[in-house]
Amino acid sequence: MYAIVEIAGQQFKVEKDQRLFVHRLDAKEGDKIDFDRVLLTDDKGKVNVGAPAIEGVTVTAKVERHLKGDKVIIFKKKRRKGYQKQNGHRQQFTELTITGIKA
Repeated sequence: MYAIVEIAGQQFKVEKDQRLFVHRLDAKEGDKIDFDRVLLTDDKGKVNVGAPAIEGVTVTAKVERHLKGDKVIIFKKKRRKGYQKQNGHRQQFTELTITGIKA
């Protein structure tokens, strides 16, 4: 069984015992979180599609840890103008483990 769920403004295809990285959530490590915005479920070929979300279906996840992603360097340059601009960014993530899908 799998589900497509919306977490922090993004859609993820999740299954039980799956680990995934989402944008930073306001939760402590070790907390359990329920996501009720489930858009689609598939149970052995039986597909249930919501409009936009399915009522009564929740996805439960456990927060494993908070971490930062790799550094991304942004470098802008215009030739022959003496213009150079460098900027860096590290996205903050939360690692989740899906503990169950309840229909």
